[in-house]
Amino acid sequence: MTRLLFPVSLLLLVLGSAFVHYRERPDFVMKNTDSDSVAFAKLYGSALVEGEAHDNLRYLCKNLPPRLSGSPGAAAAVEYTYQLLQSLNVDSVWKQPCMVPRWERGAKEQARIVDSKSAGNERMRICALGGSVATPEGGLIADVIEIRDFSQLELLGKKHIQGKIVFYNYSFKDELYSCFDQYGDAVKYRWAGPSMAEKMGAVGVLVRSMTNAIDTFPHTGVMRQDSLAAKIPAAAICTKDANRLSQLLKQEGRVQFYMNMNCKKYPDAPSFNVIGEIKGSEFPEEVIVFGGHLDAWDNGEGAHDDGAGIMQAIEILRLFKATGIRPKRTIRAVMWMNEENGGRGADAYANEAFRKNEKHIVAIESDAGGFSPRGFGMDMANEKKQKIQSWQKLFYPWGVYEFTRGGGGADIAPLKKLMGTPQIGLHPDSQRYFDYHHTANDIFENVNKRELHLGAGSMAALIFMIDKYGL
Repeated sequence: MTRLLFPVSLLLLVLGSAFVHYRERPDFVMKNTDSDSVAFAKLYGSALVEGEAHDNLRYLCKNLPPRLSGSPGAAAAVEYTYQLLQSLNVDSVWKQPCMVPRWERGAKEQARIVDSKSAGNERMRICALGGSVATPEGGLIADVIEIRDFSQLELLGKKHIQGKIVFYNYSFKDELYSCFDQYGDAVKYRWAGPSMAEKMGAVGVLVRSMTNAIDTFPHTGVMRQDSLAAKIPAAAICTKDANRLSQLLKQEGRVQFYMNMNCKKYPDAPSFNVIGEIKGSEFPEEVIVFGGHLDAWDNGEGAHDDGAGIMQAIEILRLFKATGIRPKRTIRAVMWMNEENGGRGADAYANEAFRKNEKHIVAIESDAGGFSPRGFGMDMANEKKQKIQSWQKLFYPWGVYEFTRGGGGADIAPLKKLMGTPQIGLHPDSQRYFDYHHTANDIFENVNKRELHLGAGSMAALIFMIDKYGL
């Protein structure tokens, strides 16, 4: 429920702390930013003291079933977030229909090394990649061939790969600072690797999990689902077991592998985006849209990916209501459906906005976890980017300092494609995200309350500036 404004004494305390930070930076000139600083203190203060995102995330993760698109859990999440938005007494709340793919993992995957000279029948930890077919009934046994990169796959060719399980053992590049850069470099082996191996006659695929951690959690994720999608079973293998399998291949030369998966595809199912907005008082036709995706992989709780993003979006509307800041432009929160394995919700939203000729002045996405916010990535014309960068010092007292290129996200990308909408992505600290991404370990307990609420406050502050000064 929406709470009362936090006390004036607390606001003064927050402001005092902010101004101490300003004095510590002699290059900061207040000029005409006093009123903006007060608004920042209100928004951040309410987020940190009264924030509801963390409690709402707890309920989503602990009281609802897994919410992969098309599942009963996804339907329950639609209803829960719809009711949350209604409880804020914002101007409009609605559900936007879309058809989504429905895929089920089935009974838990099983895998093991078969009759190894040194390891015997050692259990391995795998999880099916999203959209994979099942193994034959009773499972699949075949020799494993380790592949370091696509050039090696091509070099070996069908002669050496036919009838085998291809094991893509491509590690994250630790020399890259951003873990999202590491992921971007490696994820092609999950996305395209299965179909490329199938062309060479492989009967199954194992992909090293998309993480720089060495742990026991296999990381799922979608592989290509178009006409070139693989028709052979494909799974991720946890990094600890990937290292073990590689070691056994070096020691013994030949290793057989057993995998059993029970995946199933169904016809597309009806679902919804969930949308809430506060109408602009002066320019209601100008829309600032922001949000995250409501669906999540079924092997975890989807706390960081992307429960954090949707609860931050709902929190932003609460912050504007709680602080009494009435936006001049319409601010709209969207919980997009089906980001993980299809993007159907994003397409439905963009297509309807285009059909209605809506004027979206900016789209902001939070889909990088609920960690401490570091800044924003921007994909827009230089003059718009420079305008946002001119506000940078207002964010310094709140630990937000990176205003860089490379904004956006999967759910707002169709808006850019159809209407040229400027894109912004919230950039939290990336170093821990891929410890949890797409795993059974992406649970509520691994989301820090203050970090989550700081992210909501940072997005709200940026939206306040865009709303006040335009873009």
